[in-house]
Amino acid sequence: MKIGARDVEEEVFVIAEIGMNHEGDFVRALEMVDAAASSGVSAVKFQTIVPERLVAKSEEARLRALRRVAFSLDQYARLAQECERRGVLFLSTPFDLESLAFLAPLMPAVKIASGDNDFLPLIRAAVRTGKPVLLSTGIIEGGELRGILSDMRKTAEEASVPFQAALLHCVSSYPTPDDGANLLRIRDLEKAGLPVGYSDHTLGIEACVAAVALGARIIEKHFTLDKNQSDWPDHKLSAEPEEMVEMIRRIRRVEAFLRRPPERLASEREVARAARRSIAAARDLKKGEPITESAITWLRPGTGIPVGQEERVLGRRVRREISSGSLIREEDLE
Repeated sequence: MKIGARDVEEEVFVIAEIGMNHEGDFVRALEMVDAAASSGVSAVKFQTIVPERLVAKSEEARLRALRRVAFSLDQYARLAQECERRGVLFLSTPFDLESLAFLAPLMPAVKIASGDNDFLPLIRAAVRTGKPVLLSTGIIEGGELRGILSDMRKTAEEASVPFQAALLHCVSSYPTPDDGANLLRIRDLEKAGLPVGYSDHTLGIEACVAAVALGARIIEKHFTLDKNQSDWPDHKLSAEPEEMVEMIRRIRRVEAFLRRPPERLASEREVARAARRSIAAARDLKKGEPITESAITWLRPGTGIPVGQEERVLGRRVRREISSGSLIREEDLE
C-alpha cells in the first residue's frame, strides 16, 4: 500500500503526531512542522476538530478547552502548504464529515481515530475518497472490527473505488503503561490481510521500535517541541525532536535487520570457508594404503573435500604420503 508515493512495505512510514500539541498557537504549529520534517519523518499529522461538531453543548468545559486550541480550516490548508514546502506529507484526522470533505484533497490518506472507529458515516466517507484509510483500533473488539472492515469493503465496492486500508494497533490509555502496550496484538491484526501499524501512547520510543520488529509498517508517535511545555496531556507521552531522530534511526536499523539479502553476504562466505570442516587424515597415511573410517577426521578450514562426502575417499588408496592432520585432497588419492 502506498501513502502518496511511499510504499509502506518498502520502508516503515513514520508519522509525527502533532495533534493538538500546538495548543492553538499557529506559529508554534509551523515551527513543529519544521522540526518534525528535520527529524526525518514521513508525514506530519494534526487533528482537525470543530468543537461544536464533536461535543454536545452540555459539555461546556470540553467545548471551552477545544475552542482554545482549534484552528480554522484555512489554517490547516496553510499547514498543508508548509508540509509540502518542507518535503513531508500532510495528514490531519477529521472528526466530522465537513472537515473530511475539506481535508481530503490536501491529504494522501485519511486517519480515523480510535474514538471514531465505529462511526460508520465518517468511515464510509473516508473510504469513498479512494484514499488509504488508516484505522486506529483502540477500544474495539475483534468481532466488531471484522464488521467494520466488511462494511468498508462493501462501501468501496459500491463507490467503485479501491479498498485501501491499514490497521493501527492502539491502546487508548494516556500514557499507556509498558505492560499494557500489548504489542503482540500486531500479529493478530495481520490476520486481516492488511498492512498493520502502531499508534503509540507509551512513554519513550522503545515500543515503536519493538512494534517494527513485530511487523508494524506504519508508526505514529506523538510529537512535541518540549514535554514540559504545559500540562496539556499529550506532551508527556510525545517525542521531542532529538528523540524522534533517534527513534527513526533505530527503526531503520531494525528494518535492515529484517531485510532478506538477495544472496549470502560475501563476508559470510569467507567465514564459511574458515569455519566449515574438510575431511583430513587422522594419522600418517602411507602411499598405497586404503583409506578406512578410522583413518579420517574432520578439520577446518572448509577448503577441501566437504563433510558428508566421505564416500569420495573411503576405500581409495593413497597416491602419496599424507601426514596426520593434513586435509585429504583429490590429488592425494588414486
